[in-house]
Amino acid sequence: MTAYDTLSEAMAGLKSRGYTIDFNLSYDCIICHETPINLMPSEFEIMEVYRFEGETNPSDSSILFAIESKHGEKGVLVNAYGVYSDGISDEMVKKLSIHHT
Repeated sequence: MTAYDTLSEAMAGLKSRGYTIDFNLSYDCIICHETPINLMPSEFEIMEVYRFEGETNPSDSSILFAIESKHGEKGVLVNAYGVYSDGISDEMVKKLSIHHT
């Protein structure tokens, strides 16, 4: 796995490797607002995870997930460390927390 110093550097690196879809977290799936792609937890795998901490404020921390669907679509999901506070399903919490090691 490549090491990145910043979130923007990681996003650019992943984009250059084909992770071009911008996913957003929904209650029980991840969605792309630009395409009709909605993926339930069983329909995608998290390929890589990158954590970034804010330089001046620890609450400015983010996690970047590199995601690939069962059909080969590749994209990224950016979220704050507190993914559990976003009101997501237990299945989605389980899917994302597997990769928080």
